[in-house]
Amino acid sequence: MVEAMRLWGVFDLQKEPEPLRPARSICCEPGPGEVLLDVLACGVCHTELDEIEGRTPPPRYPVTPGHQVVGRISACGEMVDCRLVGSRRGVAWIYSACGECEQCLGGHENLCADFRATGRDADGGYSRCMHVPLAFTYPIPDCFTDAEAAPLLCGGAIGYRSLRLANLSDGAVLGLTGFGASAHQVLQLARHLFPKSPVFVFARSEADREFARSLGADWAGGTEEAPPEPCASIIDTTPAWKPVISALEHLRPGGRLVINAIRKERGQRGLLSGISYERHLWMEKEIKSVANITRRDVSEFVDIAARINLKPQVQTWPLDEANRALLDLKHGRLKGAAVLIPER
Repeated sequence: MVEAMRLWGVFDLQKEPEPLRPARSICCEPGPGEVLLDVLACGVCHTELDEIEGRTPPPRYPVTPGHQVVGRISACGEMVDCRLVGSRRGVAWIYSACGECEQCLGGHENLCADFRATGRDADGGYSRCMHVPLAFTYPIPDCFTDAEAAPLLCGGAIGYRSLRLANLSDGAVLGLTGFGASAHQVLQLARHLFPKSPVFVFARSEADREFARSLGADWAGGTEEAPPEPCASIIDTTPAWKPVISALEHLRPGGRLVINAIRKERGQRGLLSGISYERHLWMEKEIKSVANITRRDVSEFVDIAARINLKPQVQTWPLDEANRALLDLKHGRLKGAAVLIPER
């Protein structure tokens, strides 16, 4: 039985397709304010590829990745109500923040200088157990299975934050470039929050475009294909630069591009030299980045998802096949979200 899959350094996945190694899961007693979770499911995210390939490296090795965690509380530290033992909780990318700085007090804990990320700055959910501050966990509604709940905690919640930052008004056209774990949840969410807004999807593969149509996209085309009309807002969920340039060209005057990515892949920055001020930036077009996530994003989105019966499409793997799931994600072989299930 594999207890954890750990990362021991930076890897080139083209040459080393198995960067994670099985390891013993070390789950000490939770400290004050913490709980110990028995992990039930953990989503697989492109940010794990960023960690493995060195674009957002952990501060120490080894580290257990994984920041879309659904678990059951098995032990409580001091200052935690032990009646919570047995309850199901979720853990997202935000593992902790200081709670005292100007950013935290202003509701922007995602921008805290002491922001710590689950699965990067602290061990995450590619494991049979983990400990986490209770204040940074979320109740999981009974309407979701463990596997369905996991992608809500990152792809869904960061998509919700992106949609709020898109500054969209109901009836204005929303564009989504890239159509994976996050965008397929954003499409369902937009249908609820902005029922009059057409949704256009830009995606590389016909399979992704057909998936988007099946979820209600009004139009789906290639990354560089011209949509039926310019978009008021576009959310980019890709790891690449090329869709950013294309998206800017597809915005209407005064439109906003929201880039939903912790990092962009290297080796493509030369594409930015192709930006034309007249075609891509003129007429007060805006670019907005999304930095991390707040607890508000997660809790509000999970509540909305339960209310509107939003269900992510998931593919599951045993924990010991985490490397295969990551490669499928890297090479675009997934439909929806990937989720790891530890053996019990």
